[in-house]
Amino acid sequence: MNQQTVGTHIDTNGVATISLNRPDKHNAFDDTIIGELHAAFEAVAARNDVRVVVLASQGKNFSAGADLGWMQRMANYDYAHNLQDARALAAMLKALYALPQPTIARVQGAAFGGAVGLVSCCDMAVASNDASFALSEVKIGLVPATISPFVIRAIGERAARRYFVTGERFSAQEAHRLGLVSELAGSATLDERLTDLINHILGNSPQAVRAALELVHAVSGRPISPELVEDTCTRIATIRVSEEGQEGLSAFLNKRSPSWKQD
Repeated sequence: MNQQTVGTHIDTNGVATISLNRPDKHNAFDDTIIGELHAAFEAVAARNDVRVVVLASQGKNFSAGADLGWMQRMANYDYAHNLQDARALAAMLKALYALPQPTIARVQGAAFGGAVGLVSCCDMAVASNDASFALSEVKIGLVPATISPFVIRAIGERAARRYFVTGERFSAQEAHRLGLVSELAGSATLDERLTDLINHILGNSPQAVRAALELVHAVSGRPISPELVEDTCTRIATIRVSEEGQEGLSAFLNKRSPSWKQD
């Protein structure tokens, strides 16, 4: 990617860090960054050697949401161009939400507007104690439409009704209570807590981790029907006879570390 308003780094453990790198603009995003994020998500999704994806940003703020210049351009767009623009954002968010690897948002400072959507699309989020969040679109006559499916899944309908209509800022502690944030940490220990989560994931079967995420997507929101029960039975039977399933069971029964775990 050019000049890197979005950068991707993959370490030797298979941890991909995708970073917003526009600290002078508080990592606000526009149509260019949306396209770069989408490309970055698709690139890591295609890699079997990537085991964890971290969404992070440079500077003191995670992201201030939409860039002012981009909003000014959108104000002059007609309906068709606004629809096209919204579809690009929605496709990027869906690509993040659907990543086959577990995703962790690393949040510091402000996470406003669309940035709450990015955090909501991740499987987990670690935030600094002084981070703050807002869904402030109504303050400028808009609604958080494209991010709403992911935000409502993350914080629930009741909380969404409040924060979508008040536009008020809420704290990291409130975000944690609502389930938007998984872990809180001091600024000095944020990366330490992030590393702890990453290490928990890396200690598990890579195949099982991906299958577990697929399981959540497959089961969530569905009625407990005979078809769903049969689907879950098929999934556990399939993974039990898989290579990693057999290795994991053998390691457990023989009280040794499985082949994927680094001692």
